[in-house]
Amino acid sequence: MGTDAEWFADRTHLRTLLQTHPTWTITDLADARKRSVSWVKKWRKRIRVALADDQVLHSRSRARIQPPPKLDQRVIDRIVEIRDHPPEHLQRTPGPKAILYYLERDPLLQEHGLRLPRSTRTIWQILRAHGRIATRGARRHTPLDRPAPMTSWQLDFKDVSTVPADPNGKQQHVVEVLDVVDVGSSILVDAHVRPDFTAETTLQAVVATFRTQGVPEQITVDRDPRFVGGAHGTDFPAPFVRLLHCLGIQVTICPPQRPDKNAFVERYHRTFDRECLSIVQPADLASAQGVTAMFRLHYNHERPNQAITCGNRPPCVAFPALRPRPALPAVVDPDRWVEVLHGERYAEGPGQRDGVGRQ
Repeated sequence: MGTDAEWFADRTHLRTLLQTHPTWTITDLADARKRSVSWVKKWRKRIRVALADDQVLHSRSRARIQPPPKLDQRVIDRIVEIRDHPPEHLQRTPGPKAILYYLERDPLLQEHGLRLPRSTRTIWQILRAHGRIATRGARRHTPLDRPAPMTSWQLDFKDVSTVPADPNGKQQHVVEVLDVVDVGSSILVDAHVRPDFTAETTLQAVVATFRTQGVPEQITVDRDPRFVGGAHGTDFPAPFVRLLHCLGIQVTICPPQRPDKNAFVERYHRTFDRECLSIVQPADLASAQGVTAMFRLHYNHERPNQAITCGNRPPCVAFPALRPRPALPAVVDPDRWVEVLHGERYAEGPGQRDGVGRQ
């Protein structure tokens, strides 16, 4: 698009051509100026009206010269009345389109020949000015209190969907990543990549994390059967939950359809998918393991994190020195979970486990 000076020069040249070549057609003028026929028509008409006035060569503002005429108060009152008392047995609150329909059929307004609004925007403005549409208040976000670093972890599975199905084996979730994210620091504590995640192998992966990273105070998981067991299992916690209780770890199981309760690991999964998997697109287990390990280093040590606790720094830069967590004990009392859950029950619901309740 040209500047105002270039446009002014084109219009000046067009005026000169009109004076020196009065017999030229509109097509000839358009070819000479390399402009469209509609452009030549518009400016030829304006130049002929004021041939000696240079002001005609300048662009005109598209703003209204005069404000639109105001609506009669009777029209405004009728709009509000239709909103409050819908006519013709309408069993809902009429919106702007419905109000425009009823205004055009109103006999009183037709009798007086009053000007009616032509757009729904005008109806919205009138309804809002008369308090018929509530104005959304400003949202006030109150940040949640973060636990101390490395004390509270969130776990979840992420499917590496770029790995194709095995014709002789799994058709879905061929390769998955079990991610462990710390709530207090946003650090990716661990990432296990396997093609065979079951309740048993999930337990093995989490124990491996405990051996290298220590034992946290709290762990949050969703209702994946590999964490909490099947819907029609026994009436006591799944092995994964029992192990955490035996280690003295507080277990939080998210309610159904509430990923916001596991928000930190869910947010990491979005980053992992957008900035790693969708770009590299690993096609097998080995490549998925490689890119996951590389992205873990990048995420923890190089990538700036906008979490409040990180302050636009990589998590491990924001928390360069962390207190070590208690080591995984060599011996665990296998019956400790009974003491922890004494007086509680696991209620079975249709399709999935409902949770823990006091008796």
